[in-house]
Amino acid sequence: MGPRVPRPRSAPPRPALLLLAYLAFVSLGLPDGLIGVGWPSIRRDLDVPTEAVGVVLTAGTVAYLTSSVLAGFTLARLGVGWLLAGSTLLAGVALTGYASTPALAVMVGFALVLGLGSGAIDAGLNAYAAAAFGPRHMNWMHAFFGLGVAIGPLIMTAVLGAGLSWRWGYAVVAAAQLALATAFALTVRLWRGGPPAGATRPPDPIAPQVVPGEPAGAARRNSIGATLRLPAVWLGGAAFAIYVAIEVSTGLWAFLLLTEGRGLAAAVAGLCVSGYWGSLFVGRVVQGVVAERLGTARVLRGSLLGMAGGAVLIALPAPGWVTVAGLLVVGFAAAPVFPLLTLTTAERVGRDHADRTIGLQIGAAGLGAALVPAAVGVLLARVSVAALGPTLVVLAVTLIALYAVGDRRARPAS
Repeated sequence: MGPRVPRPRSAPPRPALLLLAYLAFVSLGLPDGLIGVGWPSIRRDLDVPTEAVGVVLTAGTVAYLTSSVLAGFTLARLGVGWLLAGSTLLAGVALTGYASTPALAVMVGFALVLGLGSGAIDAGLNAYAAAAFGPRHMNWMHAFFGLGVAIGPLIMTAVLGAGLSWRWGYAVVAAAQLALATAFALTVRLWRGGPPAGATRPPDPIAPQVVPGEPAGAARRNSIGATLRLPAVWLGGAAFAIYVAIEVSTGLWAFLLLTEGRGLAAAVAGLCVSGYWGSLFVGRVVQGVVAERLGTARVLRGSLLGMAGGAVLIALPAPGWVTVAGLLVVGFAAAPVFPLLTLTTAERVGRDHADRTIGLQIGAAGLGAALVPAAVGVLLARVSVAALGPTLVVLAVTLIALYAVGDRRARPAS
């Protein structure tokens, strides 16, 4: 393999676009935080069983996966500005529908609309940021998603605490989404052309691959089939699915392990789980700066090893504080992995295929978040809560292997 072309320093992103990107990722996290607090009130109002939330979440997930994959393939035709404006408008309309829904079936329909909007926002912004932002802003953008997830429950708690209907919680967030859609529509021209004026877009460090039986040239490079035939595309998708599986499984099942497996009180275990999510947020803020100084490859390798080390601490049959330390290590180490893998997509597949690949990676991440944590829950129920640690170790080692193979298969510079 030939030497990698280093990622050049680029001019700072336009402040207006950077602010909109941050706000968009906050808006992505808000609905996730609303439904957890609001569902008890929602189910009583709509007269449905507790488990009916699964129907709403499944509909949203299916639409999200579909939209995120398709966004990578349609981005070049629509342009990122119109894609973001339209997708945010969809999300605003869907949340308005949530606020006024008369029945569960209607809510499920709006969940599909919300998923379509959210998936396109996620994929479109990640594709734009991978070309226009450096490691610091890429990490910070993803940190703002965590901020949105944290703010969502606060909004719904405040609404319910004031004696208002849960519908007002969704109405507040819907108004914010519609305002953001307007901002995207007014700044469509600023989003054109990818990186901001004066910035140096990362050069394609990968020579176009010649597929046997297919002519070389721009048409071949831009064909969907050519993208899907690249092994790095599928390796990258698998890596994203495994990474998100680790992140979500850790946060979802840590409370159970700490209480039933390590004997911690529920209040203490809850604080420790919050600490895990907090370490993920802090890690993205801190390591975004570190990645700009040390380089993305070093930070990625160190983060993957750190995740494995934290998983080993969780797996040890040790006192509770060791498990908590493992959770914090996993959270802090995992923080930059998703944004930096997204940022370096073009280095693995070529710039001509990057937008589509990012859409596929976002879709794979959603699939990993939906399927693997549920499977881990079945494993814990049938074996023991102590199986969480060893499972995380296996997943972390698998992620390291996928990254190593994908890194080795990245095509040489031309």
